[in-house]
Amino acid sequence: MNKDRSMLLCRGHIGKMELKNRIIMAPMGTTADGDGGYSARTIRYFTERAKGGTGLIITGRNASVLEFEGYSCSALSNYHHVNRLAALADNVHAYGCKICVQIGPGLGRIMYTSATTPPYSCSPIPAFWFPNLTCKELSIDDIHFITDKVGYSAKLAKDAGADAIEMHAYGSYLADQFMTEAFNHRTDQYGGSLENRVRFLGECIEAVQRYCGKDFPQIVKFTPVHCMDTPGYRKLEEGVEIAKLLEKWGAHALHVDTGCYEVWYRQIPTVYQDEGCQLFAAEAVKKAVNIPVITQGKLNRPEFAEKVLEDGKADFIALGHQHIADPHFAEKVAQHREDDIRPCIGCNECLRLGHLGRNYSCSVNPVAHHEDDFPLSADTKGRSVLVIGGGPGGMQAALTAHVRGMKTEIWEKTDELGGQLLAAGAPDFKRDVRNYVEYMKRQLKKAGIPIKFNCNASAQEIAFAGFDKVILAIGAVSNVPSIPGVEHAVEAIPVLRQQCDIGDECVIIGGGVVGVETALFLDSLGKKVTLTVRSKLKFAEESVNNIQCMNDMLKASKVTVLEGATPVEIRSGSVVFDCGGENVELKSDTTVLATGYHTERGLEDALDELGVDYDVVGNAAKPRKLINATNEAYLAVWRM
Repeated sequence: MNKDRSMLLCRGHIGKMELKNRIIMAPMGTTADGDGGYSARTIRYFTERAKGGTGLIITGRNASVLEFEGYSCSALSNYHHVNRLAALADNVHAYGCKICVQIGPGLGRIMYTSATTPPYSCSPIPAFWFPNLTCKELSIDDIHFITDKVGYSAKLAKDAGADAIEMHAYGSYLADQFMTEAFNHRTDQYGGSLENRVRFLGECIEAVQRYCGKDFPQIVKFTPVHCMDTPGYRKLEEGVEIAKLLEKWGAHALHVDTGCYEVWYRQIPTVYQDEGCQLFAAEAVKKAVNIPVITQGKLNRPEFAEKVLEDGKADFIALGHQHIADPHFAEKVAQHREDDIRPCIGCNECLRLGHLGRNYSCSVNPVAHHEDDFPLSADTKGRSVLVIGGGPGGMQAALTAHVRGMKTEIWEKTDELGGQLLAAGAPDFKRDVRNYVEYMKRQLKKAGIPIKFNCNASAQEIAFAGFDKVILAIGAVSNVPSIPGVEHAVEAIPVLRQQCDIGDECVIIGGGVVGVETALFLDSLGKKVTLTVRSKLKFAEESVNNIQCMNDMLKASKVTVLEGATPVEIRSGSVVFDCGGENVELKSDTTVLATGYHTERGLEDALDELGVDYDVVGNAAKPRKLINATNEAYLAVWRM
């Protein structure tokens, strides 16, 4: 046992279920077969996390009831779902890991139906995704039908070999709606007092006991605090009282969540949240109950997670997206290989892609949810790979080639690795990105991959080097708009890296993610910042929770946002904008361009003429995201 992580790695109990360590894979959405049963892909995905040493895997929600709404991830409502769940349980058990199946009564107002089909809920309240739709109220007979189906769903899980179930009762979903004054307007036994509002969830717990016995472990994941100031949303004091009631109803453990869909980033954290951002709620619940408490929320550093357990703030550590980024987290902790843990960066691309109906892929782990699709075979031909560019795509390509046993080398035109991630990770609120860059540097050093710095290679030099394959990962170039006086402006990257003088008053041109993050960064330095956009702020292809967080960070800052502002002229000390036909001049000591990027094809054309075999990855192909760079780099080497 790793003595430095003795708490994380020691055995634990939830009811009569014994776990080999205190590390839990938190529930997250996965894809399913057409009938809602577990797909072979999803089974393989969970198996890899069990193989990686995790003590307990909690699946994403399995819909227990399909009569009122469809399933969002998986379904466990009839006998035909059992066989594939049993295959999942068998695979997980093969590695000494336990499996907990999350089940639940429904999504309620959160159900994404259509603009014309209202979902069901506890009361006739507005649907979340379509506020003009009013939810249909569940009758008492409906409630009794649902709670019984939850119990039957738990029986199916137990029949399949599951070790426990977790009740899906958090984050503004149906059970949480019943418990929340803002949503529950009932006047019968399921509304009014706190005890009445908790009754629906309590009867779900009772139904599981009825079908599975009182000793079958039940975890309840619930939200003691919504992190909203709006009346009717839950405050922590009431959440603690709910925890006590759930213990009385027979829960064997409580899995503590925070937030709701209105502040989704408080529920599913982003890169912008601090470490341990949900710990305060778990600590309050832990003081009030006598059953184990599971905590979550950016607990990815083993030393931090260990301290949480040592201090008695919780009994188990649940890691969600970190298990997507690195399925072997627990194994690496046990082997004293914590520097080899691939860190989650909180970009939430996994979540965004899942909501598009795609596989829950990952920006830092190209094989997440593709565990068997693109296996790396040992190279038997003695081939070599030259990587041009030491950004994320280049580093991923070099490491992938190394895994295949290929001779590989990186040529980087600057004096350091990281590419645009060095700017992206510069602000303190983006330290997760910075940690990923450091991780990749360590892996390159351990692999012994040669790196030539300050090497702005020509096509002739690349061709003369004689490598079998060249990977072009040279990134993109900042757009410089044709604005009179643009020479008085500076690009966002040197500003974020503090490689230029920054005055007291700053004007930023461009309101995408780069512009907003630059504005927040300068605000954190105490600068007076005006963020300008031609129309409205927009965040193309970002996860909803990340967008919510950026918007709330802007609201909490001193940044002035000027929409509908077209730059007319940049002067030394000011910028002139056309705002609805009227010229407005803003004082500006430092004018920052955050106006996007473009690719340059000159090197490609020259390599074509020389007959060099190359692939282009990441922003060098088209300015996009980190996930494109790393995944394309991996696949370029896999295809060889």
